[in-house]
Amino acid sequence: MTALEDGRGKTVVVGLSGGVDSAVAALLLKQRGWRVIGLFMKNWEDDDDGEYCSSRQDLIDVMSVADALGIDVEVANFAREYRERVFSIFLEEYRAGRTPNPDVLCNSEIKFSAFLDHALALGADRIATGHYAGVRESDGRFQLLKAEDGVKDQSYFLHRLDQRQLSQTLFPLAGLLKRETRRMAGEAGLHVALKKDSTGICFIGERPFKEFLMRYLPPQKGEIRGLDDDRLLGEHDGLAYHTLGQRQGLRIGGVRGGKGSGTGEHEAWYVAKKDMARNILYVVQGREHPALFSEELAAGRLSWIAGEAPRAHWVYGARTRYRQADAPCVIERIGEGICRIRFAAPQWAVTPGQSAALYEGRVCLGGGVILGP
Repeated sequence: MTALEDGRGKTVVVGLSGGVDSAVAALLLKQRGWRVIGLFMKNWEDDDDGEYCSSRQDLIDVMSVADALGIDVEVANFAREYRERVFSIFLEEYRAGRTPNPDVLCNSEIKFSAFLDHALALGADRIATGHYAGVRESDGRFQLLKAEDGVKDQSYFLHRLDQRQLSQTLFPLAGLLKRETRRMAGEAGLHVALKKDSTGICFIGERPFKEFLMRYLPPQKGEIRGLDDDRLLGEHDGLAYHTLGQRQGLRIGGVRGGKGSGTGEHEAWYVAKKDMARNILYVVQGREHPALFSEELAAGRLSWIAGEAPRAHWVYGARTRYRQADAPCVIERIGEGICRIRFAAPQWAVTPGQSAALYEGRVCLGGGVILGP
């Protein structure tokens, strides 16, 4: 990883979330001589009541960190941009039976687009965030790198960034382990040093997901059937509320497996397929059921960080979900906005709507949205 550049005479706007990671990012930049301005982004307004959305407490924490570091803070409202560029697509994808990853879209459209434009308007030379990832320049091109902390590495969520975005972004935590980040925060007297990491989708927080989705996508009941024998097993409330590989919430746990299922009678049920035309949810028993594995996938809405597609018929690593080990694969074909990826070993629950990110060693090349097998 490249060392954090000296910032004397330059201004950086840091996206402060109220957590320990962005706080330490600001701390490190100030130590390197940057004039640091903190910016707190408000991206969601529909039900900011404090029960599930923590933005009010987060802003209090941001102001406390800014006071401790002696930096100014701005608050920017990107709720309109978020609804138009992220949430509308989120609902469209679920309505179509796919499972989107709004955090990927939020990074490319809000945190490194609306936020970047706002920061440049303030006179910033760079922006920075508390993401665990790295960026470096090589032969005139900017590369997105995996973080030193393999457990916390967030390059998967950043794989849609382009050359303009990366050229103006700093990732101060690239070479740190999470425990080192917390230690630095504690030594600097930042009260967020031990604050719990946020979980869940950024605008949903830790609220019950199905309950949230039902407010926008009304229930549409249908049958749950066994993929192996077409037996009627139960009823679902709507295909939009289920995703491939899902185990919880099916309400058919007491049903025994049928003949020829190849699994134990009392093994758990998993979602294996959605029939959108007939509104049927198909399930199988056992996590290792062959129907849950895919040897290949097609991806669309491609975004390549270098500005051009990687070579076909070359071995890369791919991730189809966060915190997944790179799976050896080959790009078999790229064309007409779609690429086809074949894996060396079958992958579990490759889910349409999720993102497939491609890697060559530590370098993230970009990726696309999974269309299907």
